[in-house]
Amino acid sequence: MNDAAPRERGKVVISARMVRKVFDGNVAVDDVSLDVSSHEVVAIVGPSGAGKSTFLRCLNLLDTPDAGTVELEGASLTGAKKKELARLRQRIGIVFQQFNLFPHLTATDNVTLAPIYGLKLPRPEAMERAHRLLRRVGLDDKLDSYPRHLSGGQQQRVAIARALAMNPSVILFDEPTSALDAEMVSEVLTVIKDLASEGMTMVIVSHEIGFVNEAADRVVFMDQGQIVEEAPPSRFFSDPQHARSRQFIAKIL
Repeated sequence: MNDAAPRERGKVVISARMVRKVFDGNVAVDDVSLDVSSHEVVAIVGPSGAGKSTFLRCLNLLDTPDAGTVELEGASLTGAKKKELARLRQRIGIVFQQFNLFPHLTATDNVTLAPIYGLKLPRPEAMERAHRLLRRVGLDDKLDSYPRHLSGGQQQRVAIARALAMNPSVILFDEPTSALDAEMVSEVLTVIKDLASEGMTMVIVSHEIGFVNEAADRVVFMDQGQIVEEAPPSRFFSDPQHARSRQFIAKIL
């Protein structure tokens, strides 16, 4: 999306305040604050090592922040007890660079696993949901296929269906196309753009600038662990305000 056709935003879904993460004395995320509203697509861009993926992982506490707070729809993740944190994290889908599918399970079984054991859905209901979601991502003919029989793009689409199966409030994407051959990238990006058009709340770390320009409502540019600039994509890519943003854009466009 661009500023000519913005989606209507709702309540804040994820709120991060002064999040800080340090690895071996190196500050990866440096007091970063960000709100993401419902139906919003936020794309995080920046050079390698900017802290983008680490910050994304802090949003669902895969990486526990050393300081700061993260809330999901007003409930604190950083302050939650173990059981409550597990419940909250079920509402945050995540799609990784690598697909992380179970190789011994079919596409359908990979998608049903979390709803059966996490949401306690009866197996027939979980199966129906899995089949519906796999068809939604264009895998009608791969319901019973094992990961080894699927292309990288198809495996990533199974991973997206798996995230959707938990009915999440938001989905986090960590460079979802970086492990794919060029010809497989478009099929995954098409699915993500379809989700955006349907109003799914998403935070996406991506280097696919054309996709970001087309699908995002807001671009967040990070460098050296900090947010340097935020803007709608049309303005960010055509008229960046910060010198570091201009330098970055000059190299990628």
